[in-house]
Amino acid sequence: MPTTTSAMTVASAGAPFTRRALEVADPRPDEVLVRVEAVGMCHADLAVRAGEFPFPLPGVAGHEGAGIVEQVGSGVTTVRPGDRVVLTFDSCGRCRGCVSGVPSQCYEFVARNFTNGARPDGTPSLHDGDGVVHGNFFGQSSFATYALARERNTIPVPAIAADVPSSVLAPLGCGIQTGAGAVLNVLQPEASSTVAVFGAGVVGLSAVMAAALLPIEQLVVVDVLDSRLELARELGATTVVNSRTTDPIEAIKDATGGGAGHVVESSGVPAVLVQAIKSLRVGGAAAVVGVPPFGTTAPIDVADVVNDSKRVIGVVEGRSNPPTFLPDLVALTAAGRLPVEKLVTTFPLGDVERAAEAMKNGTATKPVLLPEKNT
Repeated sequence: MPTTTSAMTVASAGAPFTRRALEVADPRPDEVLVRVEAVGMCHADLAVRAGEFPFPLPGVAGHEGAGIVEQVGSGVTTVRPGDRVVLTFDSCGRCRGCVSGVPSQCYEFVARNFTNGARPDGTPSLHDGDGVVHGNFFGQSSFATYALARERNTIPVPAIAADVPSSVLAPLGCGIQTGAGAVLNVLQPEASSTVAVFGAGVVGLSAVMAAALLPIEQLVVVDVLDSRLELARELGATTVVNSRTTDPIEAIKDATGGGAGHVVESSGVPAVLVQAIKSLRVGGAAAVVGVPPFGTTAPIDVADVVNDSKRVIGVVEGRSNPPTFLPDLVALTAAGRLPVEKLVTTFPLGDVERAAEAMKNGTATKPVLLPEKNT
């Protein structure tokens, strides 16, 4: 009998999430069926609902799933039924990016994680009777009780994290690894350097937590919500700036003695990206992780970038190689060095709209949905 999943589905752009019982396809040789215990909510999920991302509808979003393996395909060797796992982005495994250990630069990244709405070969993974509902969002579509993923984007949870709840592990699959990876994998700030983070959402705060692990001299965080700035200070920020009342460029230059050596821009707001680049010192580097709607542009001062030898780097998923980077993040979380639990607020899966509103108004930094058992 096909597996039935209770999924929060978006019928069309702007429509609310609606619960529907769907059939999940049986795992193919390279696929894994996961019973979802927790799934983080990210701005990308809300962009799908709004029609801002090129994911076909009707469909099921959700891309920070964590849970228990229920079934595996005949060719799967890295996980087995009963294993705890974290789900992350999908990649082809064959292109230059994948074979060089940087699957976040997979040549098929957009198709496999956004635009297909189906398996890589175009066949559906979700059905509503005889009708097709688009799935495979980030290779999982985990706003549901069950998710079908591939072995490549199913990462076993190390035994060291046996006592860490899935609600804390789930955000590691996207938001946490994006922010932490931007610092640890891309910018790699040297000792006594300075780091500035624009945007104190979950990605920005993950960058803060990662930077706080390093022997840097200054860690500046910019946001418009005092509550988020207070949390940033608790997580290790040495200076916080509310950009509604203070010029962040001048504040960063004052705090760092001329500009930050490293910047993470996580807001996805074009005007903020401009500020982030201008706040760099000569020779500084900006990791850009915030994604506005596709086609958005920003008025960059090219002379400023060229004359001050600045580097602007687009970063997808923290330039992570999930089979190695995610276990490292899990270990840091289990050891209390990456306090992800301070970002998490849990909601029942059926309260997905309330969770979305809480994230939008800033009362929840990282909503995590908990599928109800036996539904």
